[in-house]
Amino acid sequence: MEMRSFGKLSDGRSAGLYILRNNSGMSVSLTDYGAAIVSLAVPDRNGMLRDVVLGHDDAEGYEEGDGYIGAIVGRVANRIGGARFSLDGKEYFLTANDGANSLHGGRDPYSKRLWSVRIPFSEVSSGDILASSAPESISDGISQAARSNIANKKAVFCLDSPDGDQGFPGDLHIEVTYTLTDACELHIDYLAVSGADTPLSLTNHSYFNLNGHDSGSVTGHTVQIQAAEYTPSGPDLLPTGSIESVAGTPMDFRIPKVIGKDIDADFAALRNAGGYDHNWVTAHQKGEYKEVASMYSRESGIRMEVLTDMPGLQFYTANFMDGESGKNGAVYGKRCAACFETQFWPDAVNRENFPGGVIAVGEEFRSRTTYRFSV
Repeated sequence: MEMRSFGKLSDGRSAGLYILRNNSGMSVSLTDYGAAIVSLAVPDRNGMLRDVVLGHDDAEGYEEGDGYIGAIVGRVANRIGGARFSLDGKEYFLTANDGANSLHGGRDPYSKRLWSVRIPFSEVSSGDILASSAPESISDGISQAARSNIANKKAVFCLDSPDGDQGFPGDLHIEVTYTLTDACELHIDYLAVSGADTPLSLTNHSYFNLNGHDSGSVTGHTVQIQAAEYTPSGPDLLPTGSIESVAGTPMDFRIPKVIGKDIDADFAALRNAGGYDHNWVTAHQKGEYKEVASMYSRESGIRMEVLTDMPGLQFYTANFMDGESGKNGAVYGKRCAACFETQFWPDAVNRENFPGGVIAVGEEFRSRTTYRFSV
């Protein structure tokens, strides 16, 4: 693990950058600001590294930027209708930051917070050595275990969200563990425990372009989504509550197809969202972990598989990205990348026929999502 300074926030606090590498040449850079994936360097068919995720150059870019790029979002990812819900006989009011709805937690999102970083002592062997020392500006609060961990290619980001935070009930403790394997897998493991019943749906909001983060449109990529159903949404992008078959519609990705083939079809769901921005039903058995989607670029030869145990997958084609300043002078525009956000279904807390989305007091919520790369 390498640790570097990632600049300062507007309030003077320092952010850090944490770099993990595997034996195949792949690397991932993570920041404690938003627990975000900053870069993901993957070998293409010719062995050349391509950075396949959108990002910013420093903490200031993330603080000023929009789009939740690469970050962990919550307490509830996606939309909650009317920015309100009832739970255990009490009504709760959130921030309406997407029309009348709450999006990705509403006010003060997790993507705009400085998370703490640690490595569990149980993950550290006595033979581990430090690749490079953390700059003094980011060394405060980093445990000796974190400083000595290299062999495990792992970083843990922690956040404590107090009762009433964003309008949600219960003190919530969250741990997000990123693990890079020599099989070119990036595991994201979620752990959360709440002091009260509370809605919960955590996800990572990385934007992927397998030709490189600065290579323009992603509509030429081929995508497969192993789902026979999706949850249609209305003009406000909130699910209508119905569950519909993808058969015979532009939402059918069961057989791999190029993203751009149907993205501009005269179909209500696509018109409402300006492209793909919908939840597909992954049809899991509870606790089942499996591949749910993949994306492939003929140009780079890179293939990415998405595995998860979550019941939903939000496939989003950056329809609302508009001139976002990115890494190395890149400017990110509409449809420049695709997101594969594993989740509970949007607005599940307000939909009796939608699964999950609420954890009970004291319950230990665990989930894993994996992005696996090959050529």
